[in-house]
Amino acid sequence: QVQLVESGGGLVQAGGSLRLSCAASGSIFSSKVMGWYRQAPGKQRELVAFITSGGMTNYADSVKGRFTISRDAAKNTVYLQMNSLKPDDTAVYYCNLRQYGVDFWGKGTLVTVSS
Repeated sequence: QVQLVESGGGLVQAGGSLRLSCAASGSIFSSKVMGWYRQAPGKQRELVAFITSGGMTNYADSVKGRFTISRDAAKNTVYLQMNSLKPDDTAVYYCNLRQYGVDFWGKGTLVTVSS
């Protein structure tokens, strides 16, 4: 099993920044993808960004240029630096780890951006 623990959410004004962290533990393999998804009220969960074990990254168009995903491979931790936050970024952010076709999820951390 894999456990994912997110931290770093909170309330921020528009234009501000937050940094989310996700620490993974358990049966983790070297080949994996870690990422962040978000779900706003009344909307479906959507991909925000992911990073592969090889360091390749991908971002949703809505966050390109504002968010940066990074990792500390030794700690099995992934980060999401969120800058220039907008009210539309308000959502519960979920950490995801995918390995060999199996998805694991964190419990989520709430990010609220006030206008």
